[in-house]
Amino acid sequence: MEKRVRILVAKPGLDGHDRGAKVVARALRDAGFEVIYTGLRQTPEQIAEAALQEDVNVIALSLLSGAHNHLFPRIVELIREKGMTDVLIIGGGVIPDADIPALKTAGISEVFTPGTSTTTIIDYINANVK
Repeated sequence: MEKRVRILVAKPGLDGHDRGAKVVARALRDAGFEVIYTGLRQTPEQIAEAALQEDVNVIALSLLSGAHNHLFPRIVELIREKGMTDVLIIGGGVIPDADIPALKTAGISEVFTPGTSTTTIIDYINANVK
């Protein structure tokens, strides 16, 4: 029996809007992934600990508040410190195109901006999970 891909969907920081994260979480679940949603206002430390405890393959971060340049790299740092070097970390939300290269350099594998189809996200995960 093949192990299903486990995905942690997380909303770091003080962002209080999670409709998009819930839409993506539902689409990932419907695509056959096992999805864990952490809820709103999670600290980077809470997200990293949840990822470790849940033994996830993917962390999908969603942020609309503009704090992505600080929070996303911090989460990557904490994940790597916990030895989870094979976890795919993706991000999404209202993120300016100009910020995406630095996020990728910091360890975010891909960034999905508003209007990205859930099929595109699902295909990316299927192609890139180790």
